Amino acid sequence: MDPAPALNFPPALLLKAQGIRGAIFDVDGVLTDGRVYIGAEGETLKAFASLDGHGLKLLQRGGIEPIVITGRDSAAVRRRLADLGLAHCAFGVDDKLAAADALLAELGLAWDAIAAMGDDWPDLPLLARAAFACAPPQAHAEVRALSHHITSAAAGFGAARECCDLLLCAAGRYAGLLAEQLQPSAVRGVGGR
Repeated sequence: MDPAPALNFPPALLLKAQGIRGAIFDVDGVLTDGRVYIGAEGETLKAFASLDGHGLKLLQRGGIEPIVITGRDSAAVRRRLADLGLAHCAFGVDDKLAAADALLAELGLAWDAIAAMGDDWPDLPLLARAAFACAPPQAHAEVRALSHHITSAAAGFGAARECCDLLLCAAGRYAGLLAEQLQPSAVRGVGGR
């Protein structure tokens, strides 16, 4: 017998998050803690949580397309997203809404099936249009005001994973993915975090 999932989100929140088929994530302040490390040679270094990476992969397996739209472009971000196998990304974007509209058109998705997670003003147009908006606790006040859910986990420390888990629970896919994880390794298919 498979154990029941330990996660428990409020029913009204799960209802609001139903029907999501794509989820847009910012990088700085969502997938990272928002700090940017710049080395002596100008290289950018960022720290990513493996919890978030695994959550994005599970989201993909659960039939919800992860999309990343970031205002910065760096080799570190491109490497991390490539390692996770994320195909729908926009880097160095000034107009996140235009980038999102283009990616959603490519994927055949409408805003009523989209979740978005951001932390600052450049993310506001996405959060305002998304069917479900999420933010980490240290997000700007205007972002938190537009969000349906503020994560317990901090950005860069599992906030994106919490959003992924919530979306998977709302889609009715979380328990099945958990049960698969408890099977022998030959049956599973999610590697790398």
